[in-house]
Amino acid sequence: MQDLFSIKGKVALITGGSRGIGEMIAAGFLASGAKVYISARKADVCNETAKRLSELYDAKCISIPANLADMAGIDAVVKQISEKEDKIDILVNNAGASWGAPLEEFPEMGWDKVMDVNVKSVFFLTQKMLPLLEAGATHEDPARVINIGSVDGIKSPSFETFSYGPSKAAVHHLTRILANHLVKRNIICNAIAPGPFPTWMLSTGVGFGGKTDDVDWSAVGKSNPRGRVGTMEDIAGLAIFLSSRAGAYTVGEVITCDGGSVAAS
Repeated sequence: MQDLFSIKGKVALITGGSRGIGEMIAAGFLASGAKVYISARKADVCNETAKRLSELYDAKCISIPANLADMAGIDAVVKQISEKEDKIDILVNNAGASWGAPLEEFPEMGWDKVMDVNVKSVFFLTQKMLPLLEAGATHEDPARVINIGSVDGIKSPSFETFSYGPSKAAVHHLTRILANHLVKRNIICNAIAPGPFPTWMLSTGVGFGGKTDDVDWSAVGKSNPRGRVGTMEDIAGLAIFLSSRAGAYTVGEVITCDGGSVAAS
């Protein structure tokens, strides 16, 4: 029971880990004694975040920049991880994209990009990572896959992001399908559906222009039942639960982390 929520010594890969929710989960994992690889499309940002988190938590955070929207990027990440590690204990599929435009003007590019990043990359990265996930997985200590969905995949979004909600609904259902197949291979798959967090993506939607610092997040949080936006502790705590012994009997679930926004809708 003393180690019920421990992930000390685990090795994790977090996609979209250079900022936002991915960075929050990476920070929580590092603070809890895990070794963390982060991947993101922009190499300079990914490298800077890995360096900063390593210094902040006196832990190993390694940058593997890649564009996971296509198979070349996915294969590159798996190749680099395989050269460094014999196994991966935790895969967090967090990389995501959105696109906003009025219904009549919504472009094919906005549909395809979001579906490629949010859905296709989740499936194919998980597929390609199976040998590493299975390598250290046991019946007593399964490997974990955590897919980051969204409350917009459960309820209607308030923004004109017509491909985003459907892509996250697909992630939720894909999670259940993968969970059914992977549980027999000692790999547990679950999803988290976050609500409002102080991220670049939400910042662009609420008019902050992508800024996450020195903006009034409390104004955004006022419309949430909890009266605030989410914090690192909220999202990292749930991810740590799902990655630890405490979450070893939770399979195929989509768990909201939203301050009650779905419950109140």
